[in-house]
Amino acid sequence: MRLILAGLAGLSLTAAASAMAQTTPAPATAAPAKVSVDTTTIGDLMANPATMAVLQKDLPEVLSDPRIEQAKGMTLKEIEPYSEGKLDDTKLAAIQKDLDAASKQ
Repeated sequence: MRLILAGLAGLSLTAAASAMAQTTPAPATAAPAKVSVDTTTIGDLMANPATMAVLQKDLPEVLSDPRIEQAKGMTLKEIEPYSEGKLDDTKLAAIQKDLDAASKQ
């Protein structure tokens, strides 16, 4: 009899623990990574309306280049050597400043 009662008590504790686990809220997700000319791909920048507006403002000639489709998996920093002088460290810094401002909105 004691064995049966002990078994039932253990079963009810297991069920209570299981019910509590199901009602525990999920942990908060990590904050999104900062948008960056060094780490964010051009494809990701183009997919976000706020950052696409920055690209349209700062790099309209790059966006109109037919090779842009090939560069979507690259960052702006990575395409700098292929930009025929359209991108340099000064221009990338200005774009980063605009991306930071767009991210705050």
